[in-house]
This record gives sequence, C-alpha cells and structure tokens, in this order.
Amino acid sequence: MAVRKQKVTTLGWEIKRKLAEMQVTHSEFCRQEGIPISRLSEIISGVRPNHRYRKIILERLDIQETA
Repeated sequence: MAVRKQKVTTLGWEIKRKLAEMQVTHSEFCRQEGIPISRLSEIISGVRPNHRYRKIILERLDIQETA
C-alpha cells in the first residue's frame, strides 16, 4: 500500500468532498475543465497556490475560500 507523502489541506478535503458528491474522479474533472491533474494535486496538497487553476476549480465546484 502506498503512503501519501503530502498532507491534504482543509481546502483539499473540501475539493475531494465536492468531487465525491458529484461522483466524478479527479482525472475526469480535470479533463472536463482542461486542468492538468498535477495542478489539482498541488492545490489539494497545498504545495503551490496556483491562482489561475485554483479560481477555476473553486468556481466550478462552488466552494467559498476562507481567508
């Protein structure tokens, strides 16, 4: 079993929850929205803020980002 190296941020858990509610995988969502899967992973783990794709993801999933 693989061990996850990066932690999942609070925003990351919210993204994962919304995708699960929609019954869409990460790769399906990225394909539909034209987002590289690596960028979604970076946002979920908090490795990079990546404001360009972050804005798209939050809008499509209807997530309000807390400051």
